[in-house]
Amino acid sequence: MSVFDVAIIGSGPGGYVAAIRCSQLGMKTALIEKYNNLGGTCLNVGCIPSKSLLDSSHHFEDAIKHFSEHGIEIKGEVNIDFKKMIERKAQVVEQTTKGIDFLMGKNNIEVFHGLASFIDANKIEINGDKKTSIESKKIIIATGSKPGSLPFIELDKERIITSTEALKLKEIPKHLIIIGGGVIGLELGQVYKRLGAEVSIIEYADRITPSMDMSLSKELMKVLKKQGVKFYLSHGVSNVKRNGKEITVTANDKKGVSIEFKGDYCLVSVGRKPHTKGLNLEAIGVQLNEKGQVEVNEFLQTSINNIYAIGDVVRGSMLAHKAEEEGVMVAEFIAGQKPHIDYNLIPNVIYTWPEVASVGKTEEQLKEEGLNYKTGQFPMRALGRARASMDTDGFVKILADMETDEVLGVHMIGARAADLIAEAVTAMEFRASAEDIARMSHSHPTYAEAIKEAALAATENRALHI
Repeated sequence: MSVFDVAIIGSGPGGYVAAIRCSQLGMKTALIEKYNNLGGTCLNVGCIPSKSLLDSSHHFEDAIKHFSEHGIEIKGEVNIDFKKMIERKAQVVEQTTKGIDFLMGKNNIEVFHGLASFIDANKIEINGDKKTSIESKKIIIATGSKPGSLPFIELDKERIITSTEALKLKEIPKHLIIIGGGVIGLELGQVYKRLGAEVSIIEYADRITPSMDMSLSKELMKVLKKQGVKFYLSHGVSNVKRNGKEITVTANDKKGVSIEFKGDYCLVSVGRKPHTKGLNLEAIGVQLNEKGQVEVNEFLQTSINNIYAIGDVVRGSMLAHKAEEEGVMVAEFIAGQKPHIDYNLIPNVIYTWPEVASVGKTEEQLKEEGLNYKTGQFPMRALGRARASMDTDGFVKILADMETDEVLGVHMIGARAADLIAEAVTAMEFRASAEDIARMSHSHPTYAEAIKEAALAATENRALHI
């Protein structure tokens, strides 16, 4: 039986990053993955393929709607080769997973393919093409999550689908009904709206993206409505039925009135649930909470102190970069270092266009906590760069402490917000004040100037360009 210092179950962003960091720190490391490809949900059926389709559909929309304004005339009809679009996405995924294979080899990490199951606190059985067992001093559970559903919905994965199937459809839906107005539903909804589908989003809450700052939810919905997406808020879905190629979704509005929606595809996007099936955790006494997540302490140790858990399978946001940070933290903790994660400073991003990004506290949270704060906001339309690129939707909002001026939260919607949020994270990591950001030089013309202007607005209301 092979013996390792650390064995990691799951090769998503949390697992493979943890493996690399363990190896860098001199530990003999094993990585176990039940599927043939490394990379987990994010690389195979999540972040990467969805960004690929978002980008392809964005190009198409630009060609049919915006090229003429730029003086680019296309003679004849602009057509979609959807099969080719899906093939390009598959190539991007393949290149990325091969990159992970390369990194495992480079870092001398031994990879096992098969379903991992605990024999005891140090031994793992791996059920793959052949059955094998390994022993490890420390074990990290990084098994991620899978799409959730509602108890009365039967997912046939053909017409009633999850995000996994939505990324590899054979045709563009005529009418895509999406249950859930969260990140995944909005991103995939925009993909298919751009490609010509009618898109209806049914959300139980009274707004989309309920965990984000209210101002972002409102602005994003306004922009998506302008793009033709239909929203039905405060609607509780009660039934989903398939009849041949037709899907009927029944929902009750806030007055209790029953409404029927008919489409050819229904995407169920109601969150994700942790994946622990088959691990045999109960046999070794690893505790789960009421949500099915693995219980961990501040060092991400489970109830068995040599076993750790990270990423979607534990509490907190289900984000690839959160899992990566946790993977590094556990590796360094095992190596005797004293790492730390500030969960308040892990950014959230929605990759629609315009993009949405935030870090720190929302206005709603600050009100709830009774903190005295001030706001600085600046619209993207006031930027020369935004007008030059015809991306004028959105704004940047900075929340700062009324007394100390320390930045408490940054919320933005607009072009390249996904990249711009890194500036806010950096500033908040160093506990910058709004005035600190306001006094930093930002190159002109850029979208980043909106952050400086919002900081100026938060500092004695002295934005320059509005």
